[in-house]
Amino acid sequence: MRKGFLKRNIWSAGASLAVIAGASIATPALAQDAAQTPPADSSQGTTVQEQDQGTDGAIVVTGFRQSLQKALNLKKESVSSVDAIVAEDIAKFPDQNLAESLQRIPGISIQRDAGEGRAITVRGLGAQFTRVRLNGLETVATSTDGASANRDRAFDFNVFASELFNSLVVHKTAEASLDEGSLGAVVDLNTGNPLGGKEGFTFVGSAQASYNDLSKNWGPRFAGLLSWKSPSGAFGASLSAAYSKTDNVELGNNSVRWAQATFDQVSGTNCWTTANSGGTYVPSAVCSQAALSFHPRIPRYGIVGHDRERLGITGSVQWAPSDATKISIDGLYSRFKETREEKWLEVLLRSNERSINVVNPVYDSNNNMISATLNDAWVRTEHYLRKSDTEFYQIGGTWDQELGDSFRFTLLGGISKSNADIPVETTLILDDRDAQNYKYDYSNMRQPVLTFGTSVTDPANFQLAEIRDRPSNVTNKFRTAQLRTEWDVAEGFQIKSGAMYRRFDYQVKAYQRDTAVCGNGGLDLVLKTITCSTTSTFGPTAVYGFQATPQLTELVNLGNAGQPAGTTTSWVVANIDAAAAYTGLYNRPLALDVGNNRNVTEEVKGGYLQFDAKGDLFGLRYALNAGIRYASTDQSSTGINGTLPVTVKRTYDDWLPSVNVALFPAENVILRAAAAEVMTRPTLGSLTPGGSADGFNYRVSFGNPNLDPYRATAYDLAAEWYFAPQSIFSVAVFKKNVKSFPVSATLTGQTFLSTGLPATVLAASSPAFLNPAQLAQPIWTVVTTVNGTGASLKGVEIAVQAPFRFLPGFLKNFGGIANATFIDSSATYSQSAPATAVNANGSLTLPNRAFNSTLYGVSKKAFNATLYYEDKKFSARASVSYRGPYVDAGSGTGNVFEGYNAITNVDASVRYKLTDWIELSVEGTNLTDAYRDRYTDTAANRNYEFNHFGRTFLVGARLKL
Repeated sequence: MRKGFLKRNIWSAGASLAVIAGASIATPALAQDAAQTPPADSSQGTTVQEQDQGTDGAIVVTGFRQSLQKALNLKKESVSSVDAIVAEDIAKFPDQNLAESLQRIPGISIQRDAGEGRAITVRGLGAQFTRVRLNGLETVATSTDGASANRDRAFDFNVFASELFNSLVVHKTAEASLDEGSLGAVVDLNTGNPLGGKEGFTFVGSAQASYNDLSKNWGPRFAGLLSWKSPSGAFGASLSAAYSKTDNVELGNNSVRWAQATFDQVSGTNCWTTANSGGTYVPSAVCSQAALSFHPRIPRYGIVGHDRERLGITGSVQWAPSDATKISIDGLYSRFKETREEKWLEVLLRSNERSINVVNPVYDSNNNMISATLNDAWVRTEHYLRKSDTEFYQIGGTWDQELGDSFRFTLLGGISKSNADIPVETTLILDDRDAQNYKYDYSNMRQPVLTFGTSVTDPANFQLAEIRDRPSNVTNKFRTAQLRTEWDVAEGFQIKSGAMYRRFDYQVKAYQRDTAVCGNGGLDLVLKTITCSTTSTFGPTAVYGFQATPQLTELVNLGNAGQPAGTTTSWVVANIDAAAAYTGLYNRPLALDVGNNRNVTEEVKGGYLQFDAKGDLFGLRYALNAGIRYASTDQSSTGINGTLPVTVKRTYDDWLPSVNVALFPAENVILRAAAAEVMTRPTLGSLTPGGSADGFNYRVSFGNPNLDPYRATAYDLAAEWYFAPQSIFSVAVFKKNVKSFPVSATLTGQTFLSTGLPATVLAASSPAFLNPAQLAQPIWTVVTTVNGTGASLKGVEIAVQAPFRFLPGFLKNFGGIANATFIDSSATYSQSAPATAVNANGSLTLPNRAFNSTLYGVSKKAFNATLYYEDKKFSARASVSYRGPYVDAGSGTGNVFEGYNAITNVDASVRYKLTDWIELSVEGTNLTDAYRDRYTDTAANRNYEFNHFGRTFLVGARLKL
């Protein structure tokens, strides 16, 4: 066996296992012990001969079972806490999405977008706390979600096709030699390794057709690998590609939060001396009860279309001219395109309650106006279109070199770039601002009845009132250079040291073409062809937009959104092509979206020193690593304050000691302990020195470029019992004491003028921009981020995995995997609380208070289980994943926190090997058609959104030559 870098990569299993350059998964301290297990012989396919102590004779381990064993090998042979998923072969990852595969690992939960996994949470810490490395290089990949691009440090796993990867490795505890920046985990994504394959050419290809039962659409999915290894084993090259296209829909309802506000009239009682606008507030019991209760801000049903296209290409060239040298060059390109189209029918209570008459309101025990009839309601239809295109590329090189028998180094470097471009983000709005007899009923909080008393299919009842377009771009760049060295000082003792340099550039640019068609009277603001009414004018004669016509509109039919009988399910929306052409929307000049134009540059320099040891102490075998990592961060943040760019620079240093210990009290038992100082750099959006303003919700936000990083002390204890081949029972407990934790600070009852921002930062279609008097009123909330007092998190993971070899006959071909995670955490956040009284002028004051909660993104309970069957020809898997409810963010309008309720997803797959070289497959995801249930206000659990994406089925074939 070669020494040096091959000590860290002791398997050779063709395309089914990546040799992870420089990742040090199997540590040298355990390499000798691990080497005692015979490696897979790639020349013999994927068959491994093992002796199962629980049966008579040898067992042939292939396919999925083999991938489970390789993942356990990675875990067992690491001193630190590591979990892994290893693909059986190219195009055979256990799930259709990398995030969905990661959720099978204990302690990992995922967030979904458009029905597929997008971001991960590790041991209760969200995506921004997890660092992702692609072939050993840290990177950030961004895409878009329901509202905007990912504008943070989070990694979007949906950018990449899962077929391009053959192993995922999750480091749950820190090492000095492991990249810093994670409170949660470091995740390694690994692509091909041509020198690990068989001699000559290898070709693997797969083709699938996917069908979604909600959208009734089919889509293609292709993947392929071509690799070659020279007869001498000194040179190898591989090229892989994957392509998929889907056109799915999301159906459901959305409240856009709930709010408190005073109405014009309640059940015949006038709440103001003048109807609709102006006058003074008239206190009464019925008016106060309505004002202080919570009503849905924008109750609506709608259709969301997701047209997605994903292309990925990887390439690798490896050259090993001698046993002491290996040079690798790896490249990856990915393109993820999405067209998202939304069509909503709604009532805009938000900011318009002053002109609405409420009839027969019904209240529940959570102080919700659970149902009511509304007159003079603002009926609105929205047609939203966003086209996004994310391109990612990375090129990296690794030089592994031995210098003698005891010293070796790895030189690693590369660049990556993620460019998330949104050239079109258009919204066109039709309004009917004096609709009568609108009824809503949230007695069933998740599936409300929304009934419109006037025709919403007749264009004559609507005016084209607003046009919006908000193009934007988010670009992330990484440049990395690292030197890692290892010195075998003596038997069982090794010194690792290294130096690193990283530069991370983040830039977001955003613009807008927004305008209301009418201002406060006068000619319209778009074509100058109609005379508008003043904003205080109500009724059928009011002019606030262009008259809608059949030529400017299209009809929408809802379909199965889970709506009860009585809900209105057909309506008209503006036709985007026709209405944009009529108004000249795309010819309008672009205005700067001030709060979303910013950039951050971080340069990190540092190094590490780590000592690895193994041996026996009082007859007890042990392995450990201990060391310290140093990182110096130079940070430059730029934002726009008013009209001027402002740049703030700062430098901070972190010394991060860590220790990992593994004890072996018995041959198949490992006890682990770890402690470390860890850190995550602040949220990118919080670092801008500029400000932004929301003239719809009367909210101003400022960044804070002097935020401290999140810093924590992490502790881990674990016990692992490898009681049979492909088997483990493990228990791990963990605790993180977060010392610094940036939190939001909120000031209520402020004026806009006190912020010093010009009114031009407000959207031109917002109520505050159209009514300048509101700038001086104390109705504004000012939000920034400050260094908080910290938080705590602790939990336990329990996992078991085993084939059922003890069962008779064909039943012994079954096996199971199950894990559970239980987490308790505590953090204090500052945000607005509900109003408790109506002010004399009819306004409401939301007091700012401190609230205790779990850390954002923490589910207290999560479970995953997989039942599998595998014989020589046939294999099947069924998986269930449960994630408990969790708080996702602070909320607004008097709601205390918002988040997601529990969700359970069920997936399954069946494969049949027709011959040695062709395999057929049928797979299904989200087989129960689970609804995504988002809430606002933790105590009241009010409906935020409730929607579903349908079941997806894939049928296909796979070829290997």
